[in-house]
Amino acid sequence: MPVDAISLAVFRNLFASVAEEMGETLQRAAFSPNIRERLDFSCAVFSGDGRMVAQAAHIPVHLGSMPASVAYALATFLDSDVGIQQGDVIILNDPYRGGTHLPDITMVSPVLAGGKIAFFVASRAHHADIGGMSPGSLPLSTELYQEGLIIPPIKLLLSGWYNEGVMTLLTANSRAPQERIGDIEAQLASHRVGENRLHDIIIRHGIGQMTDHAEALINYARMMTEATISTIPYGVYVFEDMLEGDGQRETPIAIKVRLSVLESQMVVDFSESSPQVIGNVNAVEAIVRSAVGYAVRLLSADDIPMNHGNFEPISVITAEGSVLNPRFPAAVAVGNTETSQRIVDVVLGALALALPDKIPSASQGTMNNLTVGGIVDGRQFVYYETIGGGHGASPHSNGISGRHSHMTNTLNTPVEALEPSIPVRVVAYGLRENSGGTGKFRGGDGIRRVYEFLSPATVTINSERRLRAPYGLSGGGVGRRGVNTLVRDGKAKVIGGKATFVAQVGDLLVIETPGGGGWGK
Repeated sequence: MPVDAISLAVFRNLFASVAEEMGETLQRAAFSPNIRERLDFSCAVFSGDGRMVAQAAHIPVHLGSMPASVAYALATFLDSDVGIQQGDVIILNDPYRGGTHLPDITMVSPVLAGGKIAFFVASRAHHADIGGMSPGSLPLSTELYQEGLIIPPIKLLLSGWYNEGVMTLLTANSRAPQERIGDIEAQLASHRVGENRLHDIIIRHGIGQMTDHAEALINYARMMTEATISTIPYGVYVFEDMLEGDGQRETPIAIKVRLSVLESQMVVDFSESSPQVIGNVNAVEAIVRSAVGYAVRLLSADDIPMNHGNFEPISVITAEGSVLNPRFPAAVAVGNTETSQRIVDVVLGALALALPDKIPSASQGTMNNLTVGGIVDGRQFVYYETIGGGHGASPHSNGISGRHSHMTNTLNTPVEALEPSIPVRVVAYGLRENSGGTGKFRGGDGIRRVYEFLSPATVTINSERRLRAPYGLSGGGVGRRGVNTLVRDGKAKVIGGKATFVAQVGDLLVIETPGGGGWGK
């Protein structure tokens, strides 16, 4: 059967359905609220040579960077005497080998047809604790070694058999070993589902049809991305914004882009951004490419399939030793969450110079990371969540309130899931009214969430937009900056955007997230 528009649509949905069913399995089987409730995971299908063919509608920062992890996994084993066999599952989290930050554990497994590798399935899930200097593995670190267990590409399963030593090593380095076992088993279950569904499709349609349509889907995504870039006026567009600090000190850290458009190609140059910093906001190249690909895809009026082809017309340049291409072992814990958001802000800011009637104002620009850990009745607990905020207003409508934006596609953790998990009570939770920027169209409002601690706990906050507000466009007002406040013994104290402290029983933590920027006067 030749490839035509109808068959291409059919196979696009077939491939995507595999990733979607993997995601459903992972969510339902997971132990941690972060995966089960917030949906902090992603699944995708790759070709036999390691190119992404299809993804589920999961986390943008995962899916754009996951191909780098798959490439490192294949390079490690395909060219070695060990090779990759049916039933193998490769596991890794190293940010300098395609990962994002250490809590994001990636798994890769092959799907064979006729004795040869035809496809791979891959998943990435944020595990609530993978060791390191503070509970939740997002510390105010100064080197990667402080952030948790570094996992190079190794085999967790060999021909279907557990590598017990690897599993023991993983659980021994986590403050919540039983939860880690549950979440790892959930990822493995999702891979079994993905492998079985791909085998079913191969049996039904044949490996030739599968590979032909996978190649056609990649080419289609490339052509659609080229067509999208062609709608941008030729030129060079420059935009700059700042991170507020690296967890060691509050100081501006420049993220500057020079975006060049020529016909159907785009060069996105970040080489004038700040040098790498001591603290944890450095972002590896995989994150930068992911954020840029996401921002460009937003421009399309059509539903472009997300795969390897999306990235081919876009060249991304970073300077080695910069905050967007650090040298090992620089700390990178929240480059994945905070710096990725600022990269999107500057790319969209540059595109707004070219397409002022199409680009929205800045959204909240942070993920408001909160990690909590401690011991109750001899049992360790650990918890991680991110909190939504305001979306930027667009040239056509107000921004959405109280939602995650851009590089995160997770949910806010329900109170009903949080309170049974850890000794914390949520005493207030709602929208932060009038926090969106003013304008012809208003920015979305942020969130106000108040936690009461029922037991001593170590708390770490990694957030941005506490000093520099989300920008408005075309005369729109800025969104309100976020605020983190600790209330102890009735006395309120504003704490920085990045902070670690030991909470006492009865302490209140008030997190007020930023609003989105307004659009138009």
